[in-house]
Amino acid sequence: MDSVPRAARPARIDPRRWLGYTMVATAAVLFAVNGTVSKVLLEAGISSERLTQIRVTGALLALAAVLVAVRPRALRVDVGELPFLAIFGICAVALVQWFYFIAIHRLQIGIALLIQYLAPLLVALWARFVMHEKVRARIWVALGLALLGLSLVVEVWAGGALDGLGVAASLMAAGTFAAYILMAERGVGRRDPISLMWFGFLFAALFWAVIEPWWSFAARVVGDEVSLLGNLAGTRAPIWLLICWMVLLGTVVPFVLIVGALRHIPAARVAIIAMLEPVVATGVAYAWLGETLGAPQLVGGAIVLGGILLAQTAR
Repeated sequence: MDSVPRAARPARIDPRRWLGYTMVATAAVLFAVNGTVSKVLLEAGISSERLTQIRVTGALLALAAVLVAVRPRALRVDVGELPFLAIFGICAVALVQWFYFIAIHRLQIGIALLIQYLAPLLVALWARFVMHEKVRARIWVALGLALLGLSLVVEVWAGGALDGLGVAASLMAAGTFAAYILMAERGVGRRDPISLMWFGFLFAALFWAVIEPWWSFAARVVGDEVSLLGNLAGTRAPIWLLICWMVLLGTVVPFVLIVGALRHIPAARVAIIAMLEPVVATGVAYAWLGETLGAPQLVGGAIVLGGILLAQTAR
């Protein structure tokens, strides 16, 4: 007979929940590294529009190869799903990446990400005031801590005069990123994460094919070699290799991880955990681009992690 009173037993850890946390954290790290990789490509002269097009089209082809080989039935779609998938692809996939590229091209990566990561607050506000869901007080405290920590990480007081278009693009990235999280949460209730992302990239690629016709792209530039900038300025890499990294490890894998995590944890928590990205991005910028990582940034990173941990205690 079990002698331990039921009330005294430790709470059982839900492995699905921790799997979701791990998936989002991994995606945040990959996105963070991809920010610097994308910065190198933008500095090489590829426009934000074209880089977005390359990213979504490359991801479309990569996911298509996986689905055709493993789960071809996942490519089937009901006509009634198409409007939702089209909106998801254009508004929540194509535009969020475009606004992000504009932002990091015109602002420091950390500042651009700080503004973009107002998205978790938008998700929480949507849950509270549109969906009329109960949002516990500690979630708001966690969001406040995360934003405070991010402010220290990017040292906003030392940023100088910010580029207006860059700030506007960051704000739009925040809005479209929040839409991506919310729509993906709804979408995974209807189909698996990989096929959902494939259709998202399909409509995003079609959208950019109209805006930026492929015949206007000087494809020969992908064979050029460019400096990796900063501490790696003496190292050169072919553009095609950087593009492959951006498409596979900087897009396909993290996007699928984010969408897959929504099967295990709610959108508000996904958005909060994803705030690890600016912290990691600052570390990558320090190691790669030689940007100084001072005491305020270290303290800010610790505050962000504290906010994330606090959010996980809210059931």
